[in-house]
Amino acid sequence: MKIMFNKTHGIALYRKIMTDNKKRTVPDIRHIMSKNGGNLGESGCVNWMFEKKGTITISKDEADEDSLFESALDLGVDDFNSDDDDVFEMSIDPDNFGEVSKGLESAGFNVEGEVGLVPINTVKVDGGNASQLLKLLELLEENLGNVNTVQNFRNILPYYQHLNKLAESYFDN
Repeated sequence: MKIMFNKTHGIALYRKIMTDNKKRTVPDIRHIMSKNGGNLGESGCVNWMFEKKGTITISKDEADEDSLFESALDLGVDDFNSDDDDVFEMSIDPDNFGEVSKGLESAGFNVEGEVGLVPINTVKVDGGNASQLLKLLELLEENLGNVNTVQNFRNILPYYQHLNKLAESYFDN
């Protein structure tokens, strides 16, 4: 069963859930969402916010950026991102995923990747929205498990780490 739902403030969550009882699972999700500032949308309501793409990551420890970038361009990678501290990330048309993966492997790179949904645009989450979103994600994980989730918000881990530092400094005094 696919369940697509969205949250307020432009945040979209797309989650595939395995269930043997849709009549029980949907009300459970609706209850969790409504009690935590979100709402359960109709099936397919957030599809337009995501597109199918291939994503390949290669560890920065195992690759030279210039040679990887050159190989990626030759193979037709759509987007090359080196902003992450640990990996290079490339976006590929899903139809070319196998060809690009094999090409990078034959060029000597250790490739990790998959074809899946990625957000077309991302939404920045901060302040109270970030803590509310973290709580919602935690509740969904506890109650439903994480079969396959895609979302359109940027990484909120830095905000969460900031909250932890504030809490530690508060309790240290």
